[in-house]
Amino acid sequence: MRRDLIEIRGNDQRLDGGAMFGNAPRAMWERWAEPDDQGRILLATRALLVIEEDRAVLLETGIGSFFEPKLRERYGVMPEHHVLIENLARHGLSESDIDAIVLSHLHFDHAGGLLASWEEGAPPRLLFPKARFVVGRDQFARARAPHLRDRASYIDALPTLLEQCGRLELVDSDRSETLGRGYRFHRSDGHTPGMLLTEVETDDGPVVFVADLAPGRAWTHVPLSMGFDRYPELLVEEKRALFADLLERRARVFYTHDPQLGLARLDRDDKGRYVGFAE
Repeated sequence: MRRDLIEIRGNDQRLDGGAMFGNAPRAMWERWAEPDDQGRILLATRALLVIEEDRAVLLETGIGSFFEPKLRERYGVMPEHHVLIENLARHGLSESDIDAIVLSHLHFDHAGGLLASWEEGAPPRLLFPKARFVVGRDQFARARAPHLRDRASYIDALPTLLEQCGRLELVDSDRSETLGRGYRFHRSDGHTPGMLLTEVETDDGPVVFVADLAPGRAWTHVPLSMGFDRYPELLVEEKRALFADLLERRARVFYTHDPQLGLARLDRDDKGRYVGFAE
């Protein structure tokens, strides 16, 4: 089956570079991402749109514009309006045209785009009225009862809204009934329990949405982890195993947070380190 892949940019944000680069000193990471005067770096929240003959599948929704103004400023979300919805419209699609949405995990910068833009006094409202939502069962349980350390990363109202809509599929294996053939998942627990990395079969070979296993090109370097990772050593081993497999199969990766690059090919540099590069 033919599948066309389209990068859809959502809202950008600025987050503390030290938190994003975790175990790397500033003298190193500021060569990869220039910080502003508050030490924050620019991050994209990019989705991957998969167009098939009879449906449209969206891998993630970015951060969106659901935050109230105070939190939007705290998390450096730009601009105020819902950029993902605008960019879907540039490709002739509305939120009502999306048939399935896969969430690697339910942190707000990956799932916030499911919600309508903030309005004073209005409760959170789910967008994408006909889409089926695909989430790992263990990750959904985590969002329901987060740890104190990552509670701020989740949207309190979202699990209930997803359950109440009646279009939620919780995944226990590497396949999804909603997605069917041509899609499978690689599970990752290092960043957050039950994160799903979606592999899509295309005419040009497999593409894997690597989510927060490697948010951008810099994090393709295997030893690098974020301060937000729950189990950094596990994440490093997951990265090493997955990248070895993907390189052998000539698979491509898709970065959700890299400001410059979405779809990339994996290779090794002259020191044997994994790198991602534009084709």
